[in-house]
Amino acid sequence: MSGLDVAFMTAREPFADSALNWYKDVGYFADRLNDQRALAPEERTGLLGRFAGLKEADPESAHLSEDMFATVAVSLFGAGAVSTSAFLTLAVLALLQRPELIGYLRRHPERMAGAVEELLRWNLSVGDGLPRIALADVRVGDVLVREGELVLVLLEGANFDPAAFERPDDLDLERESANPHLAFGAGRHFCPASALGRAHAEIALEVLVERLPGLRLAVPPENLVWRTGFIKRLPERLPVAW
Repeated sequence: MSGLDVAFMTAREPFADSALNWYKDVGYFADRLNDQRALAPEERTGLLGRFAGLKEADPESAHLSEDMFATVAVSLFGAGAVSTSAFLTLAVLALLQRPELIGYLRRHPERMAGAVEELLRWNLSVGDGLPRIALADVRVGDVLVREGELVLVLLEGANFDPAAFERPDDLDLERESANPHLAFGAGRHFCPASALGRAHAEIALEVLVERLPGLRLAVPPENLVWRTGFIKRLPERLPVAW
């Protein structure tokens, strides 16, 4: 995880050690990919097992190297680990600031799946927005964005659109209406690990609520120190007591 912390930092200028441990991880996954390729097709397992078969079975993938496949695997692992840990940190913080919601989930464990969806909608975890350069003049609402201008897109801001969500500023674990949040993106950029992310979140929060009913923040919320220069918005530490 320390290598991922460096790899997912944001900065105005490139810095020499931004890929610290990245290529080591790519090499590790490339070795595991070769291990899978050495097996018979029916013995291959997991994502790397699928990758090993692609090069043999799909002519369009024949030109891809082991390093290319390994880089995709490292990217998926890194993005998944950082996104999951950031979401859980913010979800726990939101619940600790509303202890009545922890009590609600203890009394209604069957509501956990819906609670996770609402927490996914309500949390803003992208630290600096997604940078995009306008390729042509385009009007967004009342604002004219001119060709060549930089726009920081807060994708998750759509999760607070009053046209899509009733009382969007409320964290409502009993929200019954449709919850078409964009926490996992949409369309061709929809997160391929969304089901896994939801499962991780439900299991983690279920265990937390059940085993640590007295969990509370050990410091006032305003004393939390928030990380800067990172792809995700999250506190450096989350001191708790129970």
